[in-house]
Amino acid sequence: MAEQCNIEHKPIRLFIVDVDGTLVTPEKELTPRAIKAVDELYDAGIKFTITSGRPPRGMKMLIDKLKITAPISSFNGGVFVNPDLSVIEAQTVPEPAVKRTIELIQACGLDPWVYQGQEWYIHDPNAPHVSREQWTVKFPPTVVDKFPEPLDQVFKVTGVSDDYDRVAECSKHIQDELGDQVTAARSQPYYVDVTSPHANKRHVSEKLSKMLNIPFAEIATIGDQPSDLLMFECAGLKIAMGNGADSVKQAADFVTTSNKEEGFANAVEGCLLPSVGKKAA
Repeated sequence: MAEQCNIEHKPIRLFIVDVDGTLVTPEKELTPRAIKAVDELYDAGIKFTITSGRPPRGMKMLIDKLKITAPISSFNGGVFVNPDLSVIEAQTVPEPAVKRTIELIQACGLDPWVYQGQEWYIHDPNAPHVSREQWTVKFPPTVVDKFPEPLDQVFKVTGVSDDYDRVAECSKHIQDELGDQVTAARSQPYYVDVTSPHANKRHVSEKLSKMLNIPFAEIATIGDQPSDLLMFECAGLKIAMGNGADSVKQAADFVTTSNKEEGFANAVEGCLLPSVGKKAA
């Protein structure tokens, strides 16, 4: 039985869920219990959707397995799509900011990735996390010596390294220099994701609230990384994963178990279903 969160809040009508580190296991898989928890949300009349730094194509398998009907947010709010991946809204990074971001990522010693149109461009197929990312999003990168010009229609630039301190420093450098032109946030300890200044998870909560006509007080959110903190700002119920960053746990109303221990399903059973007077089956 999931631990009850014992927090007074309005009945929840929408659950916005981060993907990596939250909804899926460390192996990037959906558990049968997570799928069952989403079915129980639907039965209770609670809408469900996902938000991620992944490209839309990288979430298709989740959309299908979870029978999502609400709009989905990819690239941390840079692109909103329908379940069939047709685009509702798209925010690109200005070309000068793309070029400067790549320069700063390389100056920090990180490996740059560029998501442009439907493509994912990289320089080195053997660089850290490339093979894991390909397995996660279910499509391969395009390997190039030089990123294609013009650098327009870029939804995200990612800097990657297993030196977490360096990633954090690079994120700060980018935000300090280009703060009015981009949003720089760490969606994983080894990534810094750089998107449009209007593409962040606060925008995700705001946009979904308007599209679905659901007030903030009736929205619940769950996440694990600092990029999820902005999403918390527009939520009546904020849930952190047990594997989450300390800053996320401190900002949350409730901390569930880790994504190794069915943290998502436990949050549904302990916080979401009780809010509408339902018990998990």
